[in-house]
Amino acid sequence: MSGFFAIKQGLDLSLEGKPSGEIVDVSKTDRIILHPSEFTRAKPRLEVAPGDKVKKGTVLYYDKRNPAFKYRSPVAGTIKDIVLGARRSLQEIHIDVSGRAVEKLPSFSADALLSADRTELLNLLSGTGLLSLLTERPFSRPATVNTTPKSIFVNGMANAPFRPDPNIVLQGREVEFAAGLAALKRLTLGPVHLCLDADETATNSALTAAKGVEISYFSGPHPSGNTSTHIHHLDPIFPGDVVWAINACDLVQIGELLTTGQVPSTKVIMAAGPGLSPEARRYYKVAIGQPISSFLGEAFVPDTEARIVDGDVFCGTPVTVDSGVRTHTRGLTVLSEDRERHLLGWMMPGYDKFSTFRTYMSSWFGAGRDWNMGTSRNGSHRSMVLTGIYDKYVPLDIMVDSLSRACIGHDTDDAIRHGILGTDPEDFALCSVVCPSKTDFCEIIRKGLAEIEAEGL
Repeated sequence: MSGFFAIKQGLDLSLEGKPSGEIVDVSKTDRIILHPSEFTRAKPRLEVAPGDKVKKGTVLYYDKRNPAFKYRSPVAGTIKDIVLGARRSLQEIHIDVSGRAVEKLPSFSADALLSADRTELLNLLSGTGLLSLLTERPFSRPATVNTTPKSIFVNGMANAPFRPDPNIVLQGREVEFAAGLAALKRLTLGPVHLCLDADETATNSALTAAKGVEISYFSGPHPSGNTSTHIHHLDPIFPGDVVWAINACDLVQIGELLTTGQVPSTKVIMAAGPGLSPEARRYYKVAIGQPISSFLGEAFVPDTEARIVDGDVFCGTPVTVDSGVRTHTRGLTVLSEDRERHLLGWMMPGYDKFSTFRTYMSSWFGAGRDWNMGTSRNGSHRSMVLTGIYDKYVPLDIMVDSLSRACIGHDTDDAIRHGILGTDPEDFALCSVVCPSKTDFCEIIRKGLAEIEAEGL
């Protein structure tokens, strides 16, 4: 064990709609929808056309900027339709599922992975699109074959609202997870860190008995489970450093590819949130690309407008019920669209209003309850005021006010001095939640990182 870290800053936001630990197999589907646009940095060039027959593992497109990156079909079938967007950008690929034809790829035994060639592993992962599951820090961009990280972090925690529990997702996938860890050890010159929650009992042996990695435990409120928190305490990022990170739930896809020689076609995801009926809040084994409507179509709360978020409530991406399950999807959160306006709401006692300030009665008597929060911002955006309230929600050695102002003012040198390279937009989500000015800190940091990346260090 590498160490134990007690995090003090942060906030546990408890919301209604928690899922049960049940896994339901709904992966049988006759159609899938793939979304090349989920690879935001790629410029895909098609290798198929409507009417083409494809095998499981057939290359569908590659990245023109990085030809080593290819995306392969997770199923066998026929290309039904290709949807283009503005300026002929590739948005969707529809495949009618039929047959079991498979294009075999290299596979490895457990012993072979321990001595596998790094270049061979990287080319295999990049040539199937699964290398994108590894995120490169700083800048939170997909890992590439041209960089060598000083360390790799595997996040086995889930203490943010509606993040899938790795203990559940990894059930029956212990072999694949171990294979993924073995591969990671060949991809870095430094250690592989597996970070677990000290406040929750790790019930899956794949996490507790992982070999050849440094296991660290983190306790405390969210964002103690964010990868930036782990990197900050175990292996901080300085200018010129490269660190890779991956979620434990994603690592099983890499392990499946390496042990079977086939592109993964299914995965376990979570569906939760107050916008879902209670019986639908659980884990699902789905096909990659499977339409969300095929397993959640009748599960929404009646007479309620819902917003489906791919990811958690802090940093997820809105999707539609007709979208397919993406390669990077780990969970779906369903919230109620809150468009209600309250007359003189600021004068009400607010027994059912969440607040971190002592302005509502709920802040005095709401401890321990689950909140039913919708999509309303509860007020308009106002000018950012220097308050200093945000630092107690970010357990990193940074000053949020100063860093945010440096990003807004395009002062990239000052932003670097304030530690932006060791952060990710998700680290500032709580700041937006508690902000009285309704400031979107995640977007400010995202733009700041993009500007530094474009200018170069």
